[in-house]
Amino acid sequence: MVARMLFRAVIMGPPGSGKGTISDRIVKNFALKHLSSGDLLRLNIQRKTEIGVVAKTYIDQGQLVPDDVITRLILQELNNMGEQNWLLDGFPRTVPQAQALDEAHHISTVIDLNVPFQTIKDRLTARWIHPGSGRVYNTEFNPPKVSGIDDITGEPLVQRDDDKPETVTKRLKGYEALTRPVLQYYQNKGVLQTFSGTETNKIWPHVQAFLRTKLPEQP
Repeated sequence: MVARMLFRAVIMGPPGSGKGTISDRIVKNFALKHLSSGDLLRLNIQRKTEIGVVAKTYIDQGQLVPDDVITRLILQELNNMGEQNWLLDGFPRTVPQAQALDEAHHISTVIDLNVPFQTIKDRLTARWIHPGSGRVYNTEFNPPKVSGIDDITGEPLVQRDDDKPETVTKRLKGYEALTRPVLQYYQNKGVLQTFSGTETNKIWPHVQAFLRTKLPEQP
């Protein structure tokens, strides 16, 4: 009897590319577990685990968590997941992380969401919030009735620091510099699948059709 090959995938994409939405749809439609490095890191910091305490010292100083720390955290969690299909989100972010992951697990596919930076910039910088309630507006498709003003309270809307044009540009450049070599690494290994577009709803059917060739769909 031939052993069933487990499906282990990584999803990559710049901030604002719709990675969270696509990941949610993958998990909803297919039989696999989703592991987000960001969620796992926050949980460990909250629980004050050994790795969480170490990671927090770097984050508090505005530094990236070192490769060996984040790699240990992710591999430990993946080992706990046992013999099941999974989708990894937010890791690896560097080539050494990708190499460490390869040594521990066979990666079947890397899903790369290739959304133009200008589209992401327009999408993120169009977002404004009402601080009191957390209500979110988007000047493109869900604008307030009066520009810059909350519909319900009449109070001014604000833009989060993360959504300001200069911050978005910096984040996108950082992603490009850090992640381009990782995408190249997976391209060389023949496991990179790139899905390009400007709208999540138009990218998703292509991702879904590809995954149908690899995985059973949820009943």
